[in-house]
Amino acid sequence: MQIEWQKEISQRKDALLADLTEMLKIESVRNEKLGSKNAPFGPGPRAALDKFLEIGKRDGFAVLNVDGIAGHLEYGTGIETMGILAHVDVMPAGKGWDTDPFEPIIKDGKLFARGSSDDKGPGMAAYYGLKLIKELGLPTSKKVRMIIGTDEESGWRCMTHYFEKMPLPDFGFSPDAFFPLINGEKGNVSFNVDFQGGNGAGAKLLDFSAGLRENMVPRDAIAHISGIELKEIKELLTEFADDKPIEVEALEQNERIEISVIGRAAHAQEPKNGENAGTYLALFLKQIELGSGAEQFIDFAADYLHEDSRMDNFGLHFSDKTMGDLTMNAGIFNFAAAQGGRVTLNFRFPKGIGASQIEEALAKVATKVNAQVNTTGKLQEPHYVSIEDPLVKTLLGVYERQTGNKGYGMVVGGGTYGRLMKRGVAFGAMFPGTPDTMHQANEYMLIEDILKAAAIYAEAIYELIK
Repeated sequence: MQIEWQKEISQRKDALLADLTEMLKIESVRNEKLGSKNAPFGPGPRAALDKFLEIGKRDGFAVLNVDGIAGHLEYGTGIETMGILAHVDVMPAGKGWDTDPFEPIIKDGKLFARGSSDDKGPGMAAYYGLKLIKELGLPTSKKVRMIIGTDEESGWRCMTHYFEKMPLPDFGFSPDAFFPLINGEKGNVSFNVDFQGGNGAGAKLLDFSAGLRENMVPRDAIAHISGIELKEIKELLTEFADDKPIEVEALEQNERIEISVIGRAAHAQEPKNGENAGTYLALFLKQIELGSGAEQFIDFAADYLHEDSRMDNFGLHFSDKTMGDLTMNAGIFNFAAAQGGRVTLNFRFPKGIGASQIEEALAKVATKVNAQVNTTGKLQEPHYVSIEDPLVKTLLGVYERQTGNKGYGMVVGGGTYGRLMKRGVAFGAMFPGTPDTMHQANEYMLIEDILKAAAIYAEAIYELIK
């Protein structure tokens, strides 16, 4: 039976986009302040999980909701189980959007919304690939479980909880990255660097904040200072920003000066793709004599973190031939004069180096600025599946047939659910040459790419379970 996968998916375009639109309207950002026993990560992630499972139940799949934290829909029978692991939680929208991030809109063939490319768009494409196999009644020999998480953008507690109750699939993929295929993912660990508070006798740093999540390059940074004239700050700020890729502003409010910096957000897997507003603001404030903990906080960010994603300033530049560079992202900055400060750093590390070595290098520098290093408790070791594995060969073969392009494996700094399976990879849905807008303002995915990905997923799933 010769199946025209792309034609079959195109016939389901309207239904796919309708379901995806409903998913994208749900503001499924983690908010544990509004959490409950039935929705521990907040009402948004729970609502998105419910909607996805509702769609699966509507289409005749067996579904299971595991305590409002994760769930799955299931198809087929067999001794082996294939896993498709996706997530419905999204990053905070942040600032800089041209449209409402939770009111999906199509412009110039692009579907704009938070989650369109990470990961609701790819997740729905994979779902429609599986749905197509079911609707065509194709013979299968293995079970498929599409597992949906609600905490991927934070601590993966959804999958920890799910797999305490359910077995791991034997093999599978996560539609949460790039084509052709990702068969290697760096390790992931974060550390907090904590500072004392206080200022000197002159100008005072009252507070400083930047960043939303440790796995994002901060787009926005704000500080409030006193004990210095607005005119002087504006002159310094104009000169400072003249040749830099940032926007700046200073204004006076209630006898204090507010300084804001706008950079460019990016995914933490490659901090060089962004412009860190937090370190730029620190670099500016370093011109002002502050004293005490405030000065140490600023010195650390300006002298050691600014434009140092490879840890050169810490003496820990490291690269592996297969998995690439160790990278560091300064993701969250907070300082209050009375309480002290904290910088949260996120690291993506290849095989050959470990979390203990990173912590040791941080600690050596921290002592110079009277700070302490503390682990956040999150650690993922590097993951790699051989390019010769039949899973990898099958997926790349499908990609090549449908696109006419050469398939190859990649190693990335981003982490996907694929690494949870011993024989697990990340497969799509972003195509080569497409701008990466994940974790950024005005996130989008091309409609054409959503449909192409769904067709690739349909054939790939069938080839793996027939």
